[in-house]
Amino acid sequence: MNEPLFLESVLKERIWGGTTLHDVFGYDLPSDKVGEYWAISAHPNGPSTIKNGQYKGMTLDQLWEKHRELFGGAKGKVFPLLTKVLDANDDLSVQVHPDDTYGLAHEGELGKTECWYIMDAKEGAEIVYGHHAETKEELETMIHEGRWDDLLQRIKVKKGDFFFVPSGTIHAIGAGIMILETQQSSDTTYRLYDYDRKDDTGNLRELHIQQSIDVTTVPHVDATKEKQVETLENIEITTYAKTDFFNVFQWEIKGKADFKATAPYTLVSVLEGEGTLSVESGNFQLTKGSNVVLTTDIANWSIDGSLQIIASTPGTKI
Repeated sequence: MNEPLFLESVLKERIWGGTTLHDVFGYDLPSDKVGEYWAISAHPNGPSTIKNGQYKGMTLDQLWEKHRELFGGAKGKVFPLLTKVLDANDDLSVQVHPDDTYGLAHEGELGKTECWYIMDAKEGAEIVYGHHAETKEELETMIHEGRWDDLLQRIKVKKGDFFFVPSGTIHAIGAGIMILETQQSSDTTYRLYDYDRKDDTGNLRELHIQQSIDVTTVPHVDATKEKQVETLENIEITTYAKTDFFNVFQWEIKGKADFKATAPYTLVSVLEGEGTLSVESGNFQLTKGSNVVLTTDIANWSIDGSLQIIASTPGTKI
């Protein structure tokens, strides 16, 4: 094959969404309340479709099922990674995700460890990242008493920040933030608090209090590591995360940069700029908003242009 997989992906309407994904990337939105673009996804709730080459029209989950050789012969039951772009026009609910053991036992799917690259943030924007409870008992008490200001740890953010959000971390994205999220391929979320917000039918949205208590890590652990930056010819590579589940990098390219595969496959999302991706079989245009999978048979490639890219590869556990 030796051809990159360009993807057409699914947009998700959310109560907290807006129109930024159209304004920034030109995506054709179904409404003015779009909160998520599942940019690279093989999850059944929103699989990406291949736009080019011999597998054009297949979804990524179908390709994973039928042509595992394109992914290094990986043995996992499901394609393990999911890349999203999120537009938080309003505050997201405060939530927490289970680990694999709890998720498989209670929801029939993987848990969710994720990470966030802050693509943009309005002045003063903040996230919820962790909590102040020292014991499970204190966590339960503060939740049941509704002491959210005492419980939740809030952090102001700016463009270019990065956060690692392992399963068990209480978290929420605040209004005015756009992020690129790399996560395990899971759609399991436990909603702990939602500001008493009502849905379109006037009902309070469902909460998952006991599940949230069950899975929350106490005390909170800040798992975000210091980034590592390496400067090579025409490229600056920032390593944000190397974990059991995924490795996440930023490529800042100015000119022509050469790459050699370090994993069975690589996921590529272009956040800014444009350029040319060259592989053995030919040249392919990269533009802002492009999402691409480089499969096992692409051992070497080059990118020529001026681009900011977030790339990810499967982690050691996958």
